[in-house]
Order: sequence, then C-alpha cells, then structure tokens
Amino acid sequence: QVQLVESGGGLVQFGGSLRLSCAASGSIFRPNAMGWYRQAPGKQRELVATITSGGSTNYAHSVKGRFTVSRDNAKNTVYLQMNSLKPEDTAVYYCNLRGGAIPRDYWGQGTQVTVSS
Repeated sequence: QVQLVESGGGLVQFGGSLRLSCAASGSIFRPNAMGWYRQAPGKQRELVATITSGGSTNYAHSVKGRFTVSRDNAKNTVYLQMNSLKPEDTAVYYCNLRGGAIPRDYWGQGTQVTVSS
C-alpha cells in the first residue's frame, strides 16, 4: 500500500502564494508519476499538474505560468508552488501517485485552498 500525506493548504488573498507538499510512503512503484488534482464545490475533480520520476511535467492550461510542480525523489515528496492565486483556484487539492505494471492511482486525503477576492 501507498500512503500520501499532504500539507500546506490554507486561506490566502488574491494574488498571493501557497506551497503544497505531499509525502509518499509504503510500497512505492518506480517509475511513477506524482501530482496534484483539485475539486471545487459542484465540479468534477480536475488535473492541476503532474511530474514523472524523470522530471517531465504536465500542467492544466489554467495554471500554466502560475503554478510549478516539482519533486524530490529521495524524499518521495512532490510539491506545488502556487503563485498569483485567483479565487477560481479555490478547491480541495488532492495529491496523486500513479504507478505499477498495471497503473494504479493512490490519493491523499486532500487539503483545502481558499483564495479570497
């Protein structure tokens, strides 16, 4: 099993910054992809950003240029630096790890990010 523990959410004003962290533990498959998804009230969960073990990244169009995903493979930790935050970024942010011969998704418990206008 894989456990994902997130931290770093909170309340921030329009234009502010936050940094999310997610530490993975357990039976971690490699190679893998780690990343972040978010879900706003009444909306479906959507991809924010992902990064592979080799460092390849993928971003949602809405966050390109404002958010940066990174990882520390030695610590099995993924980060999301969020700058120039907007009220529409308000959501529960979930950490994700995808890996294995038959790819399987693991999820964190979620952390709330609220951006006030």
